[in-house]
Amino acid sequence: MEISEKFSDDDERNEVKRKEEKMNRSTMREYAFKLIYSLEIQKTEDLQEQIDLFFESNNIKDEETEKYMKDVILGTNKNNEQILKDIEQNLKEDWKLNRISKMDLAILKLAIYEIKYSEVPYKVAINEAVELAKKYGEDKSKNFVNGILASIVKGMDTLN
Repeated sequence: MEISEKFSDDDERNEVKRKEEKMNRSTMREYAFKLIYSLEIQKTEDLQEQIDLFFESNNIKDEETEKYMKDVILGTNKNNEQILKDIEQNLKEDWKLNRISKMDLAILKLAIYEIKYSEVPYKVAINEAVELAKKYGEDKSKNFVNGILASIVKGMDTLN
């Protein structure tokens, strides 16, 4: 085997390995949701440490994934008060924030952040949130999440 063949074989293997490590946006979003959920339960002071531990324990090394997740986690944290206000204003009259499951709350925080503070189209954010609710939430979660997010988007449209 010639040296040039050996290098090309190595390059091909490395390229396959890089592709395997690269996540699609839905998978990144699911990881971000899991981290938001764990932060909801843990209530920690050192956010960066929790992000780093999450990356390490989930073997996340892809630069694009790390960037997306840090943006979402730090963004939801920074805008947490307004995001919670948005949720509360779109609940039925007899509902309070503390009645929402932590799972649904994490999904809503992620989706609202993407809708209001990033450039993700609202239809994509809502669809992905509903998919997460189907996978991780209770039976009524998908309808609840969809209803809250649709109401928030409708309220944004009236402002524009």
